[in-house]
Amino acid sequence: MKLTDYLNPDSIAIGLQADSKEDLLDQVLKLADKNPHVLDAKKVRQAVMEREKIMSTGVGKSFAIPHGKTDAVDDIVLAFATTAKPVEYGSMDNEPVRLVLLLVSKESLVSQRLRLLSRASKVMNSDSARAALLNAKSPEEIISIFNQEEARIGE
Repeated sequence: MKLTDYLNPDSIAIGLQADSKEDLLDQVLKLADKNPHVLDAKKVRQAVMEREKIMSTGVGKSFAIPHGKTDAVDDIVLAFATTAKPVEYGSMDNEPVRLVLLLVSKESLVSQRLRLLSRASKVMNSDSARAALLNAKSPEEIISIFNQEEARIGE
């Protein structure tokens, strides 16, 4: 199971203009709403925001991985965005965010969700992967970078 199994060009944005964490989350959630596996966008947003209240999903190194579990989706839904400028996010390292990977899954897909969260963390631990993603010019290039990085980290 790979991140690229769930990422598609329609769910990727490059250079999002966001003024705040909430604005950024709203825009990334709108990307996810295009996915046919989203059954109720309002409930998806609620699940992600509830998780965010527990603890910031800004994990550091300019990366955030907002996520949630809800039966308002019938599978795993991913969306990815880079921002035009750094966005204050309340990250663990107190640094602003430029890379956001949203992951929402059906309640019952616990092990799959955890595996994908782990894969995302491994990809984003690579300085070169983060730099490449920030410099990507198209959604297809983003997917290609994720493919390369997932091949590098293996199963």
